[in-house]
Amino acid sequence: MGSQYALALLEAATDAVIVIDHRGLVETANAAAERLFGYSSAELVGRNVSLLMPAGDRERHDGYIARYLETGVTHVIGRGREVEARRRDGSCFPAGLSVGRITGTDPPRFVGFIRDLTEYRQALLALQADRDRAREREADAHRSQARLLAVSRMATMGEMAAGIAHEINQPLTAISNYAHACQRFAASQPPNMEDLQDCMNEIANETQRAAEIIRELRNLVRSRMEERWARDLNDIVRQTRPLILADARTHQTNVHFDISAELPLVAVEAVQIQQLLLNLTRNALEAVEARADGNREIRIATSVAVDGDVELSVMDNGPGIDPTVEQEMFEPFVSTKPAGTGLGLAISRTIAQSHGGQLLVRPGDSGGACFALRLPRHSEATRP
Repeated sequence: MGSQYALALLEAATDAVIVIDHRGLVETANAAAERLFGYSSAELVGRNVSLLMPAGDRERHDGYIARYLETGVTHVIGRGREVEARRRDGSCFPAGLSVGRITGTDPPRFVGFIRDLTEYRQALLALQADRDRAREREADAHRSQARLLAVSRMATMGEMAAGIAHEINQPLTAISNYAHACQRFAASQPPNMEDLQDCMNEIANETQRAAEIIRELRNLVRSRMEERWARDLNDIVRQTRPLILADARTHQTNVHFDISAELPLVAVEAVQIQQLLLNLTRNALEAVEARADGNREIRIATSVAVDGDVELSVMDNGPGIDPTVEQEMFEPFVSTKPAGTGLGLAISRTIAQSHGGQLLVRPGDSGGACFALRLPRHSEATRP
C-alpha cells in the first residue's frame, strides 16, 4: 500500500522527479519528467542521468557521486541550485534542481526534483528590460531637462545683457582712468609714489570687481550637470549678488538683502538655484517697473520656516499678482509679459520640485508679490 501511495504521489507531482542509484543510473522517472525531457520512462530507466545534462556537466556528474560516496562531502545533494538541463532534441533550458538522498537505502539512492525555469528566466529578463527602459526614459528626461535649463539660463543672460555689459564696462573704464593717472604720477619729478600706490590699489579693486562678474557669469551659463552637495543657501545668494545688482541698476531698482545667520545646509545643485533666483528677481524687476513714483524696491531674504525648511524669498513692491493668471502662472507658456516665453516660473517650479522642495507665492509685505523657494534641510550634511 505504501509503495502504491508513493508511486501515486510521484506521478501526481508537477515537477519532474527522477530516482537514481549510486552509479547514477535512472531507476524511476515520473510523467512530468517524460514531458519535460521528451524521453519516455522506459527510455530513461537504466541509463545514466547525465544523459539529461549538457556536455560540460555530463563529464563531471559521475565524479560528484563518487566523491560523495567516498568522503560524504556534498556538492549538489541536499541543496537546491540552478543548472542547465538538456532535452532529447538537444536543446538546453534553465532548471531548478534539488537532490536528496533517500533514507534507509544501501547502496544509496537519490531523488532529484527538476523544474523548468524558462518562463521564470524570461520574466526576469522582461522585468530587467522594463527597468532598463525606465532608466533610459529617466535619463532622457534628465538630459532634456538639462538642455531646457541651459537654454533658459542663456535666455536669462540675454535679458540681463545690458546690465552685465554696463557692470563690466564701469570697472574697465575706471581701470583705464587709473592707469592714465599712474602714468602721470610716475612721470612727475620726483614720482608721486603715494598717489601712484593709491591708483594701483584702485586698479586692483576694479579688476577684482570685473573678474567677479565674469566668474559668476561663467558659472551660471555652463551647461554641464552638477552633483548635489550640502550647501549654505546664503553662499549661493552671495555668489549671485553681482549679477542681480547689475540687472537692478539697469532697471533703476534698489535691492535689499536680508540674510539670516546660521541657516541649515540644503542639498542642491548651486547653478540651478542661482537660475531660479535670477528668474524670480527678473520677474520682480519687471513687476516694479509699473510704479509711477519710481520707488522700486526688491527684498531678497533667507530664513528658516516654522517646520524647519529653509526658505529663499524674493519680494517686490509692484502691483501684486494678476488674479486672472494666479491659478495658471506656473504652467508653461503662461505669461503676462508681451515678449515673455512663459517658461521662467515653470522652470523655477521644476527646479524646486526636483530638489524635493516647493515654489510658493503669497502677498508681499509692501503690497506686491512674494515668491518663496522652500527646501528641506540636509540633516546629515557637513559643511564642504
